[in-house]
Amino acid sequence: MTAHLDIDGLSVTFRDHDEERPLLEDVSLSLTRGEILGLVGESGSGKSLLCRTVIGLMPSRKLYVTGGSVRLDGTEILGRDMGAIRGRRIGMIFQNPTSHLDPVMTIGNQIREGLSRHKGLDDRTAKAEAIALLTQVGFPDPPRAFASYAHQFSGGMRQRAMIAVALACDPEILIADEPTTALDVTVQAQILRLLMELRDRRGLSIILITHDLGVVAQTCDRIAVMRHGKVVETGEKRALLADPQHPYTSELIASHPSMPHPEDTVTAHPHDRSPVFEIDDLDVSFPVGGGFLTGKREVRAVKGVSLRIWPGETVGIVGESGSGKSTLARAMLGLTRVSAGEITFDGKVLTKERDKTLRALRSDAAMVFQDPFNSLNPRLTIGQTLAEVLKTQGETPPDQIPARIGDLLDLVGLDRGFARRRPRSLSGGQCQRAGIARALAVNPRVIIADECVAALDVTIQAQIVDLFRDLTARTGLTLVFIAHDLAIVRNLCERVIVMHHGEVVEDGPSARVFHRPERPYTAALIAAIPDINPDRPLNGGQPLTRQEYAT
Repeated sequence: MTAHLDIDGLSVTFRDHDEERPLLEDVSLSLTRGEILGLVGESGSGKSLLCRTVIGLMPSRKLYVTGGSVRLDGTEILGRDMGAIRGRRIGMIFQNPTSHLDPVMTIGNQIREGLSRHKGLDDRTAKAEAIALLTQVGFPDPPRAFASYAHQFSGGMRQRAMIAVALACDPEILIADEPTTALDVTVQAQILRLLMELRDRRGLSIILITHDLGVVAQTCDRIAVMRHGKVVETGEKRALLADPQHPYTSELIASHPSMPHPEDTVTAHPHDRSPVFEIDDLDVSFPVGGGFLTGKREVRAVKGVSLRIWPGETVGIVGESGSGKSTLARAMLGLTRVSAGEITFDGKVLTKERDKTLRALRSDAAMVFQDPFNSLNPRLTIGQTLAEVLKTQGETPPDQIPARIGDLLDLVGLDRGFARRRPRSLSGGQCQRAGIARALAVNPRVIIADECVAALDVTIQAQIVDLFRDLTARTGLTLVFIAHDLAIVRNLCERVIVMHHGEVVEDGPSARVFHRPERPYTAALIAAIPDINPDRPLNGGQPLTRQEYAT
């Protein structure tokens, strides 16, 4: 079959004064009509750069194409004016919709802008087509969505809006760059099903960039594996997953956090000491909207939660976006004020002895935040950030701080040279590892990790999970691990807590919860986990109804 998109020998080099470094080396790939090609590899392997080069959106002026060609239906497009191609023939869904949707334009106007520019439609016709697109990508109230702004939607809905913008001009090829990385498993399954339906309905060709082999196994026709700017292996998905030819592909497959068998259990911790955290009937509410006539309103993010977390325990907290996981974690560390109930840390009641409890929390507990870029100071190098923590803690002699920084970078798998780099020069995965190093710098008794592996590729995920497992075994660290990747939670945590709409709906040993869930909502989350088996249906079959979720 003739290639729809043909990339042949593409090379890209970074040049800055005397420094020259290859980023893509002799990359060759093809995409046929109606095909979904999965592009996998770890952070920094060149996946996103390859696709940005194809559509003429290279992220820096210091990057130069030094060889190769890119042909669309046999016509060379590399180096051409991409105005007539980008959007009209090749659309792109970016990894972070919040950064790529205009915050001061309604979703509808962003779609209508592309329709007017590329199709020449008048405002009324463009609006009608935009509403039809919003319907097609699954918005429950398309006219309302048309008039709404990006910040008014959840992450899953923003991603759907991004897809609608990309589809506005009927592109022949859609490039989806990590479109489900930050989404919980049920929304991820919805987005993936949507992409597959659009391929079938419109005849789209899709390049799906991801670090999750479970995603490519269940959605793609072929897989291309990239490492260090090179394509190391390509093949039909079943053949490649069953018999990988390159050692790196084997490593990726071995690192995938597939669900263990029922007999595989994480050893439970004895509850023979006082709990580290005691949470009783906790409520956290936030004011929303309201005005002179309507009065102030509140949304209850956490509703009547009661928990005990024991020393040395590894506890996973799971649930969909908006279920209250992160709010609960921030309340536990005193970062969010509680509305009712009590939080006790190591015998000190946060709601009654706030200053005393906060001092204990700051010396004995640390948090790894979900967004690595916003949690690191952009003006400081990674080494300066770690040094600041070590100086404040006061346990490391000043002359030993550089060595300790090197040890921390070794712990999280970063080269020691990263101490001289600032966050903006790091990938998302590298920033997240720096955030984990910062948390470990205080030698904490408790770490609360909020979606800390969401942006990491599977090999680094496996390293971080092994790191946490080793730390808990060696030091007795108590770990509260918040994630939307249930397979990782099942592999790491001895206990799992399931949250839904601010409430704890299930709490128990991981082996029991994952293999004999008591609530249909828990069963739906488990069914949505992407499996590396390409013959397993996506999302385990039909999704639950709204009524079933509520039971």
